[in-house]
Amino acid sequence: MGSLKSATVTSLMTAGGHEQVVYVADRDAGLRGVIAIHSTALGPSLGGVRFWHYANEHDALLDALRLSEAMTLKAAVAGLHQGGGKTVVMWDDPDRPRDTALLHVLGRAIDSLGGRYLAAEDVGATTADMDGLADVTPWATGVDVARGGSGDPSPVTAAGVVHAMHAVGAALDGEPSLRGRRVVIQGAGHVGSHLARRLLAEGAEVSVSDALESRATALARELPVTVIPADRAVFAPCDILAPCALGGVFDDETIPRLACRAIVGAANNQLGAVGADQQLARRGILYAPDFVVNAGGIINIAEEFVGYDRDRALASVARIEDTTARVLATAAEHDVTPLEAAERLARERIASEGSGRWEPGSPAAWTNGEPLRRLRPAAPSRA
Repeated sequence: MGSLKSATVTSLMTAGGHEQVVYVADRDAGLRGVIAIHSTALGPSLGGVRFWHYANEHDALLDALRLSEAMTLKAAVAGLHQGGGKTVVMWDDPDRPRDTALLHVLGRAIDSLGGRYLAAEDVGATTADMDGLADVTPWATGVDVARGGSGDPSPVTAAGVVHAMHAVGAALDGEPSLRGRRVVIQGAGHVGSHLARRLLAEGAEVSVSDALESRATALARELPVTVIPADRAVFAPCDILAPCALGGVFDDETIPRLACRAIVGAANNQLGAVGADQQLARRGILYAPDFVVNAGGIINIAEEFVGYDRDRALASVARIEDTTARVLATAAEHDVTPLEAAERLARERIASEGSGRWEPGSPAAWTNGEPLRRLRPAAPSRA
């Protein structure tokens, strides 16, 4: 097929099994973005909207394709009735707020897909962004609780990471407790900060780092955590390394220098080289696949579809412990890496339960056979 840089859009889609790619642009609103739908075999695709600086449009496309495929695997292995999608927006400063005009243009593009793609939060996005999309389309999740949504997914995502850590602890030492374990969190943002709080509550010894050092030091002023410089965090000796920032952390350069026993984190696409999972296995480092560990966010969102309840969402997210344990057991049984085992379980479920492509107006798993017309029950009146 040639290099990724020279490959055409459709050849990349064919290679990855993607169903649809939509380019969105509006000069006046300053919008340039890509919506990628990888699969709707199990139901409407769902994935976050990422606002990020990309060197060029082709890099943005590759990120959308890669992330949407990961969302398909994540939903499948988590037992959800939905597929994978992703939106990436070329945005020079991810911390710069989006104005209403841009969000409405993007929201109308999402709306034109008729529910084949459901938008959620991702890197750079906020609940306010989801609310802006929801002004013009019903196909936005993670909106404010007052609008019937689940709000910020970070606390529930962090809860799922802790459940995965329990399974990994049991696999390492026959003991799921995190008491006394040393955990290094790379990334002290939304998920990382909530993860630190949960780990401390369970008796773990926690260190944090962040590319923005002030963010890590601010967390250390609030919590009894140790700050590690960002360029040394990945290589710090620990029981569990928790990547909770951007992906591509583990590659040919970093893996030989790791000093952790296990990797269990919330970042997407943590492996930055082909065969990185094999390299980790050869080093005796137990890698819990990121799309298994960080599924708490989409499990949380799925609860919106039947009327959001935080306690029910947390109970559903607790299943991540069993899912992680099943992945690790499958890996041991078949003598493959946990990544290979997780992908096998996800693809087997898609093959056995998938039914072609989901189209607008079709039922969803939660609509009792009725066409999917709206994403969530109407929010209660605040009158």
